[in-house]
Amino acid sequence: MARELSRCESIERSLIKKFRKELWRPFIAAVRRYEMVQAGDKIAVCISGGKDSMLLAKLMQELQRHSDVPFELEFLVMDPGYHPVNRARLENNAEILELPVKIFHSDVFEVAEKAYRNPCYLCARMRRGFLYDRAQELGCNKIALGHHFNDVIETTVMGMFYGAQLQGMMPKLHSRNFPGMELIRPMYLIHEDDILHWCRYNDLSFLQCACRFTEKRDESMDGVGESKRQEIKLLLRTLKKDNPDIEKSIFRAIHAVSVDTMPGVKWHGEAHSFLEYYDRLAPDGE
Repeated sequence: MARELSRCESIERSLIKKFRKELWRPFIAAVRRYEMVQAGDKIAVCISGGKDSMLLAKLMQELQRHSDVPFELEFLVMDPGYHPVNRARLENNAEILELPVKIFHSDVFEVAEKAYRNPCYLCARMRRGFLYDRAQELGCNKIALGHHFNDVIETTVMGMFYGAQLQGMMPKLHSRNFPGMELIRPMYLIHEDDILHWCRYNDLSFLQCACRFTEKRDESMDGVGESKRQEIKLLLRTLKKDNPDIEKSIFRAIHAVSVDTMPGVKWHGEAHSFLEYYDRLAPDGE
């Protein structure tokens, strides 16, 4: 008689079996395609308590168990000032998923809440800085964040609409402020709808954001709210009705930018005009 699986074991099994095509395969594809994990790495998986970072933690845990490449993991949680109810919910989910989290405190929410402009931007920058710092203290050389395919697309469109720039979200980055540290995004090829499906299938309820500005969105579980990012999310959903492949097209576009057709580009933050090389190029005979 087969042994009955624990809840955590059932959740883990769903990643490899039920959601193999939607979650496990694209996760492995991103790790390999963008060369995110090397032998000897010590990776801090940064957990906010939301669905994305919790799924990332389980995927990284499964990768460590089944990979031929030896690497270490730390499951790092920064409490930026969560409401006690949200803190308890995060801890309970970590227990259900059998994630050995290390929690440390900061005053990020308190500082960001006092910001006159762009509190969300300030919050994100501060949180990342704290995570880099603590990960480095633990001897890690990388931090892993739970950004997914839809985050990549939405960030690109937001940059065009509200930032007046063509700017993508890289699958991995070297840190400018923490030498020797690298940021990786192993869920780069995973779609948000599939993450939501996995949550519902396993009857899991995670924090949506839990910050003081967006707690009212927590119960919706559809990823929609009132920020500019949510505005773009709704726009893309509308556009997908007529063109189901629109997000895939945007994703492919940022992997195949024709720089020689752009009147201006930035390289390492420095602006360059096509006029710098225009006269040196032979005419194409348009």
